Amino acid sequence: MMGLVGLGRMGLGMAKRWREAGLEVLGYDQDPGARARAEALGLRTAEALEALMEALPTPRTLWLMVPAGAVDPLLEALLPHLAPGDLVVDGGNSFYRESQRRGQLLGARGVGFLDVGVSGGLFGEREGYGIMVGGEAALVARIQPYLEALAPAGGWVHAGGLGAGHYAKMVHNGIEYALMEAYAEGTDLLFAAREDLGLDPKAVVAAWRRGTIVRGFLLDRLAEVLQGELGVAPVVEDTGEGRWALEEGLRRGVPLPAMAQALFARWESQGRASLRYRLQALLRKAFGGHPVQPSGGEHVEDSAL
Repeated sequence: MMGLVGLGRMGLGMAKRWREAGLEVLGYDQDPGARARAEALGLRTAEALEALMEALPTPRTLWLMVPAGAVDPLLEALLPHLAPGDLVVDGGNSFYRESQRRGQLLGARGVGFLDVGVSGGLFGEREGYGIMVGGEAALVARIQPYLEALAPAGGWVHAGGLGAGHYAKMVHNGIEYALMEAYAEGTDLLFAAREDLGLDPKAVVAAWRRGTIVRGFLLDRLAEVLQGELGVAPVVEDTGEGRWALEEGLRRGVPLPAMAQALFARWESQGRASLRYRLQALLRKAFGGHPVQPSGGEHVEDSAL
């Protein structure tokens, strides 16, 4: 039986795939609402971590599906209940060096640890998740039926030793950043030609989904997005994986220009570049007398400042 800690969107979808494959799973989430949603779908849950640990047969296997920042506090709460032979799987987006540290800490107590990168988002429950596993082969074999139930055929990989699963997921997410930026830039350029060429960006992107070199999952989602309302705030959040990928590139001497630009573009959308741009506008005014604009968007003549 698998003990699943974290019944959010990803965790709940994974639990459903396990159940549909005939595999036993007992879930826990500190949010009573999340537990109630899981129970409404026929999934068994425990009301507390202690109850979860008591209900699992020994040696116990726990799969953590929580944010990276919640892993250490959760492990601290679990440590008094873990025994030699137990196995902890971190399926969240943790930094691979943190996973190595956690694996060594648990290993010293005789507890196994696997770091597992999981990709698939909201579509994973239906289409399967991409799974990247790091850790000892014997421990991977122990949960192999659960891995196979999550992934489509050929969609999971034992990526390597401790940390390799989360390292692979970090690189995967860096590529995702760059792909999204490229798709967005190209679509923006299509929209720029609407008037003088009579170009239909939505139709072009939809056609790209069939037969072109740039077709793929993210392009499919872009075509769907373009059919809906585009009036959202132009702010793109970033998570740790993109930054970690760039830090690894610097540390290992691997140039990552596309990933870097994609991350910087996200930061600019969050307003981090506003001071830089304001300073450049003021410098142009200072040396060339060029007009500047207030935050409201109207031009300000030189005499106004």
